[in-house]
Amino acid sequence: MRARLALLAAATCLAGTAQAATIYPLDRATILVGSPFDFKVELDSVYAAGDIEVTVNGEAYSDVFGNEAEFVADEKGKDGASLGSALILRDLALGEAGDYTVAVKAGDETKEVTWTVYDTPETPKAKNIIFFVADGMSMGHRSAARIMSKGMTEGKADGRLSMDDLDHMATIGTSSTHSVATDSANTMSAYMTGHKTRVNALGVYADRTPDSQDDPKVETMAEALRRQTGKSIGVVSTAEIEDATPAAVVAHTRLRADKADIVGMFYDVKPEVVLGGGSAYFLKSDVPGSKRKDDNDYVAMFQDAGYTVVTSADELASAEKTEDGKLLGLFHTGNMDSTLDRKFLKTGSVDKFPNQPGLVDMTTAAIDQLSKNPEGFFLMVEAANVDKMSHPLDWDRAVIDMIEFDQAIGAAMEWMNSNPDTLIVVTGDHTHGFSVIGTIDDDVDAEEMRDKVMTYDDAGFPNYTDEDGDGYPDKIDVSRRLAMFANNFPDYYETFRPKMDGPFEPAVKDENGRYVANEAYKDVPGAVLRTGNLPYDASTGVHAVDDVVLQATGPGAEGFKGYMEQSDVYEVLADTFALGNSQKQ
Repeated sequence: MRARLALLAAATCLAGTAQAATIYPLDRATILVGSPFDFKVELDSVYAAGDIEVTVNGEAYSDVFGNEAEFVADEKGKDGASLGSALILRDLALGEAGDYTVAVKAGDETKEVTWTVYDTPETPKAKNIIFFVADGMSMGHRSAARIMSKGMTEGKADGRLSMDDLDHMATIGTSSTHSVATDSANTMSAYMTGHKTRVNALGVYADRTPDSQDDPKVETMAEALRRQTGKSIGVVSTAEIEDATPAAVVAHTRLRADKADIVGMFYDVKPEVVLGGGSAYFLKSDVPGSKRKDDNDYVAMFQDAGYTVVTSADELASAEKTEDGKLLGLFHTGNMDSTLDRKFLKTGSVDKFPNQPGLVDMTTAAIDQLSKNPEGFFLMVEAANVDKMSHPLDWDRAVIDMIEFDQAIGAAMEWMNSNPDTLIVVTGDHTHGFSVIGTIDDDVDAEEMRDKVMTYDDAGFPNYTDEDGDGYPDKIDVSRRLAMFANNFPDYYETFRPKMDGPFEPAVKDENGRYVANEAYKDVPGAVLRTGNLPYDASTGVHAVDDVVLQATGPGAEGFKGYMEQSDVYEVLADTFALGNSQKQ
């Protein structure tokens, strides 16, 4: 114990020591053997090239890395201000596993980092990996989905979610490299590269230069698969396909908002199956609804590359019968509508896009196409609206999307029954501060809605039903429903009811540019003004720092256990596919 305390004290002292220089990859990075990445040293002052000393395990870095880095005498900021000298070596790959200690000294500036380069088995454990992400999924979402979908009697669930039967589990830390808080870009990027990064960043370490696409790159899952295997790649999302989570499979940018450029990154990699929203960034600038500023017509470019392009659920169903395996589905100019709006209420933008497929349809179509490749596939499936409906505190929409997400998992597990050489992973990229605390009972005799919130023994059980057996509650606005609340929020009017007219918009800007409670809900009977606990520039709830739960089944699933960082998850995926060794035919 004394030794451990001494080590902790030493680490604390080191953490507090001023280190002006920065080295990318950062300290404690884990790197797949042979995987290309960019090496960069940033110094705060300007030096001559000969005044910068860099060693690796005590040897000159160029002897270990095999190349000299480019010397930048003085990097410039947005305003042309001096940032200091830098060294940059692109596409470095380390061919031997082990620890690499990189030390930099220039004048009074010093820095030392240690990387761990790991290898994988020669033989893959699984032929296929299906990686499911419910964006923003917390335990509250899962509990609510189970109760709404399956029901509960005398304290026991009347059924199980498909994800409940996945037999390996880990808890996953989600923080970014610069903050305890997180977003979907850096969290999903960590899953798909094995490197943590900064909020808004994808497939890069976020450096100090203003250019969002010159930052030090790390290899993505899609690039590793192309380099080492003949497997097919699929990306499915109910968001814009250029949005952070799906983009992380292929993209390299400091700014997740570089959506037009991210489409080009998808084109460079060419996953065999791409299904989701976001067609506005595929259309050239003169097409109505386009969000591009150039003449690139990526729909035509994908077609010329041999893709079948579909824009509706009916076309997707027909495309499942094609034999070429290349499929691009774009079903909305923006994010696809939530399941509640699309499937049941026909609200949101369903009038403009009435024939959107659901996540189950997209997942099964993707598996059907990808499984034509005898060498196997990697498929990422995202339920984006769990997050996009949780931000505006629209819990019923978020939970209905959780139910659809679970049904997509069930469809994959059914396919896995006859294809047992498949690893299925289910997780979130981050959480929301969301909990179920009891029920809201309209039959309680009370003037104020808050007095209808039943907790502890008074809560009883909600009265959702599923008479048609589709796995969804027949109604969400039942008389005794789940009481679901957030622990963070802007000013808003709590109505204690599902939002049946369309997605919730809790806060709007006032004349001073501050977000205040949306008075559209002020006169809803029983509505209560909740004074926010977020800054006035927050229009919705924010992500939580809580760990996410990851569950898995199939060959390789045993690698998920205990507490893991998101970057550790990539190592299990790489190990399962033996990505440290080429399997090119």
